[in-house]
Amino acid sequence: MIQKLHDLLRLEYEHEKETFRQQTEVMGVARKVKRGIAWFPLSVGRSYYNSLNQLVVEVSRIEDTEIEHNFEFGRPVCFFTQSYDGSVKLLNFISTVSYADDTRMVVIIPSASALLELQATERVGVQLYFDEYTYKLMFEAINQVIKAKGSRLAELRDIFHGNAPVKTFHFAPTRLPWLNPSQEEAVNKVLWAKDVAVVHGPPGTGKTTTLVEAIYETLHRENQVLVCAQSNMAVDWISEKLVDRGIHVLRVGNPTRVNDKMLSFTYERRFEAHPDYPQLWSIRKAIRELQQQRKKGRSENIHKKICSLRDRATELEIRINAELFNEARVIACTLTGSAHKVMTGMKFSTIFIDEAAQALEPACWIAIRKADRVILAGDHCQLPPTVKCIEAARGGLGHTLMQTIVKRKPEAVSLLKVQYRMNEIIMQFSSNWFYKGSLKPAPEVKCRGILDYDTPMVWINTEGMDCNEEFVGESFGRINKTEANLTMEHLKDYINRIGKHRILEEHIDFGLISPYKAQVQYLRQLIKRDSFFKPFKHLISVNTVDGFQGQERDVIVISLVRANEEGTIGFLNDLRRMNVAITRARMKLIILGDASTLTKHPFYKKLYEYIQRIEKI
Repeated sequence: MIQKLHDLLRLEYEHEKETFRQQTEVMGVARKVKRGIAWFPLSVGRSYYNSLNQLVVEVSRIEDTEIEHNFEFGRPVCFFTQSYDGSVKLLNFISTVSYADDTRMVVIIPSASALLELQATERVGVQLYFDEYTYKLMFEAINQVIKAKGSRLAELRDIFHGNAPVKTFHFAPTRLPWLNPSQEEAVNKVLWAKDVAVVHGPPGTGKTTTLVEAIYETLHRENQVLVCAQSNMAVDWISEKLVDRGIHVLRVGNPTRVNDKMLSFTYERRFEAHPDYPQLWSIRKAIRELQQQRKKGRSENIHKKICSLRDRATELEIRINAELFNEARVIACTLTGSAHKVMTGMKFSTIFIDEAAQALEPACWIAIRKADRVILAGDHCQLPPTVKCIEAARGGLGHTLMQTIVKRKPEAVSLLKVQYRMNEIIMQFSSNWFYKGSLKPAPEVKCRGILDYDTPMVWINTEGMDCNEEFVGESFGRINKTEANLTMEHLKDYINRIGKHRILEEHIDFGLISPYKAQVQYLRQLIKRDSFFKPFKHLISVNTVDGFQGQERDVIVISLVRANEEGTIGFLNDLRRMNVAITRARMKLIILGDASTLTKHPFYKKLYEYIQRIEKI
């Protein structure tokens, strides 16, 4: 099984590498910018050495600042220049993103000569580079798992994929009266687990609350734990909740949402704040000055001085790192971040992996190698991992470690059953289809709504309204402009029904979701152009299903786009994405779609019939 996983990962690797080659050689700069994989033109700002002694440069995008991009901490990038005739030339070095927001990026540059090349280049841009490093880590981890014999790693492999039973401790349950019974049971299953436990958290069931409590209780029994997730955003979220619980967190890697609270528990900020850091900074500065002198031909005793200073700097770094890691109760990082050089050789009794249902299994093994027991949290009925190679996807690369354990070791799984987000009617369809009807609404949300006598779910059937889908390219999929305009009309209508003053006073928020990027961008343009929406701009979010993962809004409007005689729905066949979309709404869900196209699929047929029934009640 693990060998098959290795082979499927190789397919994905080759596919991604070839896709990147084609993008680099064939795709124009303007298309790359629209897809969020490039910024052009760039303004190159100040450069400096950061606290980790990395040479960094700040760059900002000047145009297309509202297009969503895919740059984030840890991703490799390359700079390029475009001449006036449109030809593109890559600069001869690879860099790494240290920090990125909407318009500004801090990039780690490999050398001073690379920085000089960048500063001397006109009409410069930056694009994502093929992520060889992450694949290297995944292949290393998988190979280690395959070869493991007589070790804890071999035992975990045989428990997860073989017939070895899951073992548990036996002691009295911990009483946690502030949690509901299913949450309390989940925390106790985590505490009792010798090998593995899974916290299965459907939408709105308080998975993060439960996980934080499980970590807090584990820290009564262990000195330190490792907490990981697939994305930086997920790591930030769980880290912030742990800090709110009063737990000392050390965040390895830069946060996505930068504010003083988030920065205060990052490794880099703590490193800078250490009392020995000014001395270390002075030594590093002295080394750089001596290196400059050596380049100018002044070599008397310089080599000896540099070696002596480097030894002193290494000694200080080791001491600072030891103190930072010894003080922290939780080390938080992404799965690939667990291989960061500052964590070399570290071992943990327990690793917690949040959003485990969105992580490829090989990525999980990168971090699991450091632990004796594994706690997974997530929901395999929501967003899956991204697999771009069709052959690898069909082979099962997207089948996660969490899914494997849920299927093979059901005794290790706890399902959270009380949800705190949605009106019961919105919740019930998802509960019936994905969770065997086991979810129950908390009393305080059961009947929540915005308007009296309002139906919580509505399907506006666009059949016969000239809502025609158009294909706009592989990455952007489909667009349906008539349906987008209808979406705007129904959003306006609902805003008017609630009342503009009430929306602003009560901060009633709205989410517009479409599975297709092209539709999302078109909806954003419509909202931007229409003065009606100007007062509510801060209360309206427009994004893809993936962009809304983990979020919720009072009102959700979904534009399904697909409209054709064949009943072809493509991307909408992934029902886990639709589970995410329909469970973002707290009080009102409005769906726009061509029923004649969509109801050829049993899921959408059931959903359409369910909504029609509740509209008649």
